[in-house]
Amino acid sequence: MKRLFFTCIGLLVLCQAYGQQENLSNSVTPIQDGPPVDGYYVKSDIENRKVIPYSHIRSVDVMYSKRVWREIDLRDRLNASFASPKSRLMDILMEAIKAGELTAYDPTPSKDDPNGDSFKTTLDPSKLMSNLADSVFVPEFDAEGNQIGGSFQSGEFNTDSVLKFRIKEDWIFDKQRSVFEPRIIGIAPLVSVKAADVYLDPQPAFWVYFPEARHILVNKEVVNRNNDATGLSYDDVFTKRIFASYIVKQSNPEDLRIKDYKEGIDKLYESERIKQALMDYEHDLWSY
Repeated sequence: MKRLFFTCIGLLVLCQAYGQQENLSNSVTPIQDGPPVDGYYVKSDIENRKVIPYSHIRSVDVMYSKRVWREIDLRDRLNASFASPKSRLMDILMEAIKAGELTAYDPTPSKDDPNGDSFKTTLDPSKLMSNLADSVFVPEFDAEGNQIGGSFQSGEFNTDSVLKFRIKEDWIFDKQRSVFEPRIIGIAPLVSVKAADVYLDPQPAFWVYFPEARHILVNKEVVNRNNDATGLSYDDVFTKRIFASYIVKQSNPEDLRIKDYKEGIDKLYESERIKQALMDYEHDLWSY
């Protein structure tokens, strides 16, 4: 009898405690300890992530190396995230450069740097903007309204106009780890500048050193049109190769680009041939 009595008392206490619990969904005056969460789960803390360093490679362990230049076209659906207004890659790079968190390098070819992508000369932010903006002819008039001359001045730059990025990377086989992998060295936005009403061929506006840029990109989330819960950063996208691209050049004795010896659709075929050659090299390393 005593046992039944204490059991009933316990049940009454539990029911009373359960009835007094906070219910944020049904309570007329909900109680909160902090600011509300924008959603029903807490997203990954991407703003506080740290770069995961690459595995160290010794020069004596490099059995094979090939340098490749690729272009990423933002008009490709697989690359649409790069141009998203919420997290546009060009905006991220520009903001970091202006804030002094990232170094821009001059893409102008020179005797010591024929391709202009060896990260030898830093680029001042003001000079960088002149490389990005179209030139506009501003006429000069005398007191009587007659045109006496004029000069070209830089106009406004819109980050929407950047439709391509060029990346420079090395494909390396590390015999110590038995791994054949790419390592991105640099990234450059390609801009088509308008001069004297004529649009020039797209050229790099500046280069950024990817190992340095990783510390910026690791804290920038990539917007995915199909899934909001990916939690991927731009560093993840580049290191995990989650983008579409095509090869425009590989290292060669003549330093030729594909367009220097192929035309039309043959340029795409040559790009695929080089890509397949890299895959065949890795495949031929192993016996099955």
